[in-house]
Amino acid sequence: MEPLKAVCGVSARHLHLSKQDLTLLFGEDACLTNIKDLNQPGQFACDQRVDLIGPKNTIKNVRVLGPERKQTQIEVSMTDCVTLGIQAPIRDSGNLAGSAPITLKGPKGTVELTEGVIVAMRHVHFHPNEAGPYGIKDKDIIRIKTTDNPRSLIFDQVLARVNPAYALEFHIDTDEANASGLRTGDLVEILK
Repeated sequence: MEPLKAVCGVSARHLHLSKQDLTLLFGEDACLTNIKDLNQPGQFACDQRVDLIGPKNTIKNVRVLGPERKQTQIEVSMTDCVTLGIQAPIRDSGNLAGSAPITLKGPKGTVELTEGVIVAMRHVHFHPNEAGPYGIKDKDIIRIKTTDNPRSLIFDQVLARVNPAYALEFHIDTDEANASGLRTGDLVEILK
């Protein structure tokens, strides 16, 4: 069987907002404005931006991604955590219990969250038709090998996320991308 390859998507700091927090930050009639579709079906970059206010510093103009979610989630890198003065856990998306607190500032108001900030665990999105033939199941821990890269390496502890709504893509944050020399669009090899 041919090695399975995936395109890399480097994920910059961003946040997903609940309807309630969207209203508090942007006003009563606020709706997310799609400015660019992302590779994952139904996901998009929004025109809206907010400031992340930590105990140490502020990071301004952080992009909101759509669509709305049940709970507000902020995804940052470890470098961002140092800048903000917070200790965000490395977690799978949606696993927010006990995560780091933050204050969000938008044009119409602020929101103080007691939890919601994570460093997203490196992961690969799979459609079941892509994962199945390789014996990969949702929540498996796999490895990724960089290809055609002067800083060749293998990423351990990569979470497999298998869902019919997903397109095949490897996601890492900017810290990991910079350290490994990977860019959005580069190909990586999936190791079981």
